[in-house]
Amino acid sequence: MSGKRSKQKRAVREVRVSADRLGPGRFDRRRFEAAPDTSEEIPDLPDGLWDDARIEAPVIKEPISIRLDADVLAWFRAQGPRYQSRINAVLRSYMHHAERSRG
Repeated sequence: MSGKRSKQKRAVREVRVSADRLGPGRFDRRRFEAAPDTSEEIPDLPDGLWDDARIEAPVIKEPISIRLDADVLAWFRAQGPRYQSRINAVLRSYMHHAERSRG
């Protein structure tokens, strides 16, 4: 039982440490809350701007395992952070093209 507790404490400690070292694209609530209020810097918005606005559900990502050629993966990784999102965008573009081609 004590071994299980020490694993839980270690996991909590690791989460706290990793939260301080967030990479690009990660949300840091403490930094956000400490940021100055810039709402006055936004110019006046036109009337009716939000009339056609609608709420859309976020796209749910499904974690998978995929085998890619090493050179293809290296090329995407060399493009910088968020390479998995770019791979997804390329696949989505291909999917839309294929759907249009079927007509």
